[in-house]
Amino acid sequence: EKIAKEYIGKLKVGKVNVDDNAETPTQYGIQGIPTLILFKDGQVVNQLVGFQSEQKLKSAIDSVL
Repeated sequence: EKIAKEYIGKLKVGKVNVDDNAETPTQYGIQGIPTLILFKDGQVVNQLVGFQSEQKLKSAIDSVL
C-alpha cells in the first residue's frame, strides 16, 4: 500500500482474495501467496512470488512503466 501511494497516477493496484476468488489463481498460475502480477496493456509482463523487498518491488514496477 505504501508503494501504491508513491505511484499514484502511474499505475492501478488491486488486491484479490484467492479464497473468495478461486478461479483467479488457476487463471494466472498462482502457486504461492503473496504473488504480485504486473500487467501492461492487459498482458502479464512480470510475476513475483513471496515476500519482496521494497527496492525489488519498485525495480519490477519501474521496468514496466
